[in-house]
Parts: sequence; C-alpha cells; structure tokens
Amino acid sequence: MELAEQLKQKIQHRKLTKRMIAKRSFFIMLGSVLMAVGLELFLIPNKVIDGGITGISIILSHFTGMQLGLFLFLLNLPFFFIGYKQIGKTFAFSTLSGIIILSITTSLLHPVPGLTEDVLLATVFGGIILGIGVGLVIRNGGSLDGTEILAILFNSKSPFSVGEIIMFFNLFILGSAGFVFGWDRAMYSLMAYFIAFKTIDVVIQGLDESKSAWIISEKHTEIGEIILARLGRGVTYLHGEGAYTGDNKKVIFCVISRLEEAKLKSIVEEVDTSAFLAVANISEVRGGRFKKKGIH
Repeated sequence: MELAEQLKQKIQHRKLTKRMIAKRSFFIMLGSVLMAVGLELFLIPNKVIDGGITGISIILSHFTGMQLGLFLFLLNLPFFFIGYKQIGKTFAFSTLSGIIILSITTSLLHPVPGLTEDVLLATVFGGIILGIGVGLVIRNGGSLDGTEILAILFNSKSPFSVGEIIMFFNLFILGSAGFVFGWDRAMYSLMAYFIAFKTIDVVIQGLDESKSAWIISEKHTEIGEIILARLGRGVTYLHGEGAYTGDNKKVIFCVISRLEEAKLKSIVEEVDTSAFLAVANISEVRGGRFKKKGIH
C-alpha cells in the first residue's frame, strides 16, 4: 500500500484554497466531458473500446443494450469507497464527481452520430481526446477508472508492480474485444489505448518536461560557468568520492528543459570529452530559480 499511502499523505497535507478547488473542479469536469466525447463520438460508433472499467462497461452495454453511462457509474462506484479509505476523501470525491459527469455526458451524447466512419481516424482522434480528458482529471487529483485503485490493492499482495497489473487487466479486456467486435477491432482498440496512454503522459508531465543533469568532470568549474552563461541555469556543486579510487570529486547538478538537453551535451563535450554525464526526466519542479524557457 506504499503508493496509496504516498497519495494519501500528499493530499492530506495540501491545503486547498477556494480558487484551487474551483480550478481543479473545472478541469475535472472538462476532462470528464472530453473523455465522453472521445468515447461516444469516435470510438464506440466504430466498435473500438478502451481498457479498464470503461472497456468492460462498453462490452456490457453492447450485450445488454443499456446506457453506457449506467455501467460506468455502477462499476466504478465501489472504487469510490475503496479510494476514500485507502487514499483520502479529496481523491475519492474528485473521482466520484468525474465519474458522474462522465456518465451523464456519455448518456447525452449517445444519440449523436459519430463524427467519422473511418476506423483509423476514429482510433487516432478518439485516443487523443480520451487521453487528454483522462490526463486532465489525473493531473487535478482524480481518476475516471477504478482499475488503478484495484491495481494498488493487488500490488500489496502480489510480486507485480501497479503498472504490470494494470497492463494485465487491460490486455485481458482489450483481448475480449476480439471475441465481441472482431479481431481487427481488438487491434484498433489496442492502438487507441496506446495513443491515449501516451497522451495522458504528455498532459500530466507537459510538453516542456524538465530534466536533471549530473556531470562529473575535473573541469567542473569551467563547465558550471559556461552552463550559467549560455543556458542561464543555476548549478550546484556536490561533493563526491570515487568508490574504486577513493578520489574526491565535484559533481555538477542542474535542472534543464527538454529543449536544452542537446545544448548541454555539446557544452560538456566541448570542455571535457571524458566527462561523465547522466540525464534523467523529472515529473515536476518547484521552487528555486528554475523557470521553463526555450533555448537561448
């Protein structure tokens, strides 16, 4: 339950102002509406499904002829109570409000004909719109599918990670689409899921994601000064010790934007071709003097 506990602590210790609550509520509503649009106007008319509880709801709606919104609400409802106990009331009520809006919007849009009969176009644009919607909801503290919460619970009793459990669930659900709608639709569904998954990452992390850079070089002072002059980024010198040689070393640490990564590499290579450089993605940067910007 480590992930659940981290989410719970993060939400509990964060005091929300009225403005923040209004902003989060707006984006959760917008995200829920966008997901409904992606489903009802693109994917479902072309018999392409999504993963998770949404995919199960689409299959059940197809067999029973009942409204998709009804299944979305009923099947996700138990996870509202699980989320309330395991993660916190803010997350739970954000999730519940998102699911209610999603259920209502899908019911309202169901009579509207799909925007395209081209399955490939529907898969691509449906996946993108759905991914934007889900990403907005997740970014603002909610969820539109109980699969993630279920995976957290299974994670505490199994050797598999949360991501692996979610993947297993979705492969099973998307594979079931082959028996229901045909194997070509199952492949389109897998494509839509992948597109939505990648779009969610972009929405949550942002297009201009940040990166951390660690540089070990004998010419650390010169490299640090050039980074400051050319990129306008502050650097921090850390003290390190080589495990094999026992030599004292200076480690340069700095945070850059994705667009500045190539320029940083060229700076390091110009000054010291034997320098050690490691670059990693950062999901969020707060405080300090870091500001996102383009290449100078």
